[in-house]
Amino acid sequence: MKARCAVVGCGRVGTSLVIHLDRVGYPLCGVASRSAESAEKAAGLVSGTPYSTDPVAVTRDADLVFITTPDDTIAEVAEAIAAAGGFKQGATVLHCSGSLPSTIMEKARLAGARIGSMHPLQSFAGADRETNPFEGIIMSVEGDAPSVELALGLASDLGARGLTIETRAKTMYHAAAVVASNCFVTVQDMAWQFIGDAGVSEEDAWSVLGPLIEGTMANIRKVGPVAALTGPVARGDVDTIGTHLDKIAEMKPGLAALYKALCLHTVDMASRKGTLTPEAEEALVRRLTS
Repeated sequence: MKARCAVVGCGRVGTSLVIHLDRVGYPLCGVASRSAESAEKAAGLVSGTPYSTDPVAVTRDADLVFITTPDDTIAEVAEAIAAAGGFKQGATVLHCSGSLPSTIMEKARLAGARIGSMHPLQSFAGADRETNPFEGIIMSVEGDAPSVELALGLASDLGARGLTIETRAKTMYHAAAVVASNCFVTVQDMAWQFIGDAGVSEEDAWSVLGPLIEGTMANIRKVGPVAALTGPVARGDVDTIGTHLDKIAEMKPGLAALYKALCLHTVDMASRKGTLTPEAEEALVRRLTS
């Protein structure tokens, strides 16, 4: 029989778990939220599910407890449940934060629970019964060995692919996700602004830059970022980079520092790729730091 589950926190991730845990055969002990309205709404998605504003009311009999509250309250919630005797001996407690390690729930472990985290590497726009947001995504898992084993099985049941990461490096995992997604969007906004200054409308920006972006992504997928690197920095073209810097300082001075920082890291990549002479590398660094 699959683990009896409780979900504490009825935001988008928690509510999605309520729906899809039920769909794949995990019995629900109940859901809890600070807001009675949110708890009732989430519970109503699975007929007969108990709900409460007191987490202990739904966690006490659970074999598996998900804490899906905001990151800055996870430790506090786990500690409060532990202090009230709300975890079964040997129960597994998982939080779903991308940036925080399972060790923030140490009080739950001291109360006799096993601890871990299971982070869905996905952006949740909302929870509905029509689509499975976990299907085909990565679920990053860390924690003590029994929790990791359980979470990997659960990820598979939900249609995801489990990925075990190091607890000590959880923050770096999340930083990687931020750079890959959020910062990628930031860099594209920068490109959109530059292409706009070249006279291309925002409506046409994708038709101009899109094939280049998609081709670059395909190359990264095929050979990795360092081997995929091309362009003036990789060629050691100091004059072209200097021209860019002069024009950006004139037209988009607020983006000059970001362009320099990006190009400095690109110099490091080009050095690792082996396309720069020591003289070109030195000249680029000198121009980008002046």
